[in-house]
Amino acid sequence: MEQGLVFNICGWVATISMILGYLPQAFTTIRTRNTDGIALPTFLMMAVGSFAFMLQGLLHQPSILWSLFLTNLVTCTCSCIVFGIKMYNDYFKKRS
Repeated sequence: MEQGLVFNICGWVATISMILGYLPQAFTTIRTRNTDGIALPTFLMMAVGSFAFMLQGLLHQPSILWSLFLTNLVTCTCSCIVFGIKMYNDYFKKRS
């Protein structure tokens, strides 16, 4: 098998795995608004890291690495949503 093909297959397997790993947490957090077990710094750093990888995928030469870009677009969006809900719950919502 050609090395470029193996590289692309690995990228797309990683894409599917990462997205399927992030989406359940994001959907659960959006649905329940419960962020008690979530560490704020963790989701902030995951969003920053995903954003940086997204840029790396876009800036790759000679062509965009779509698997890297798409994975991190989804994971960055999920991380930002969870981070936003966590910030709202911890700092802006009146707790009883």
